[in-house]
Amino acid sequence: MAAQKGRDLLLKLDEQGNGGFTSVAGLRSHTIAFNAQAVDVTHQQSAGAWRELLSGAGVKSAGVRGSGIFRDEAADASIRGLFFAGSVRPWSIVIPDFGTITGFFQITALEYAGKHDAEVTFELALESAGALSFVSL
Repeated sequence: MAAQKGRDLLLKLDEQGNGGFTSVAGLRSHTIAFNAQAVDVTHQQSAGAWRELLSGAGVKSAGVRGSGIFRDEAADASIRGLFFAGSVRPWSIVIPDFGTITGFFQITALEYAGKHDAEVTFELALESAGALSFVSL
């Protein structure tokens, strides 16, 4: 895969839950992290006292962080409303020339910042709230 422009990673929201995803913000930086907990099943008879893990067990999760500027006042209001309501909604993360990750996420952090001579920016954190799907591009 050739190098990609970081700005091309896209964060989309399906606010109504009807499959209609729309871009909500211009992201200037973003991170996606996938996690899987290990289940330790080591016991007294484990060979050489080496740790043993239970295959296929544990909890999987994904976290998304992004910062940038909102597309418009409506997008800001939508995200702010979802945060204060603690709502879980479908989100889609498009990674150019790689694929699309889709699933339910909850906004777990929402921060606003601004300099006196610049635009208002935001930082957003999403945590997965169910199984995710991946479709290659």
